[in-house]
Amino acid sequence: MKFLDYFEEIILSVTFAAITFITFVNIVSRNLVNLSLSFTEEITVNLLVLLTFVGTALGVRRYAHLGFTLLFDKGNKLTKKAIVIISSVASGVLFAVLLYYGIDMVLFQMQINQTTPALGMPQWILSSALPLGALLCLIRTVQAMLEEYKAVSNEGNGAKGDELV
Repeated sequence: MKFLDYFEEIILSVTFAAITFITFVNIVSRNLVNLSLSFTEEITVNLLVLLTFVGTALGVRRYAHLGFTLLFDKGNKLTKKAIVIISSVASGVLFAVLLYYGIDMVLFQMQINQTTPALGMPQWILSSALPLGALLCLIRTVQAMLEEYKAVSNEGNGAKGDELV
């Protein structure tokens, strides 16, 4: 999954840099020339959606999300396996629903040739952030589930469950 790691990090870096640059240019333009670039809001909002979803996928990959682990920490192997599966299935269902409806939305926008208000570009290009991000989150959720399940299964066999982090 190294390719996917680099893909996510490149998307995050480029997206964050683009948002920063576009916002900076708009601020300078507004203050120096008294000209507000209205299209910048359209771009930055859609880039923030992409940044949010890809960042979520990265968070899942790095186990960076907050969690309440009292039951997990106190549970036996069977309880821990059940918690891993239940929480992963719940997350997977959420991301699968977002992926399904994201694809449906993009296809609908393509079908009706919807364009963005300020730039007049096809809306589906910007809206593709939703299904792309949901797909990355779904992949990372399955990956995290398999790794956590394996770690729980290896507990007591000389392996440490804390090696996931």
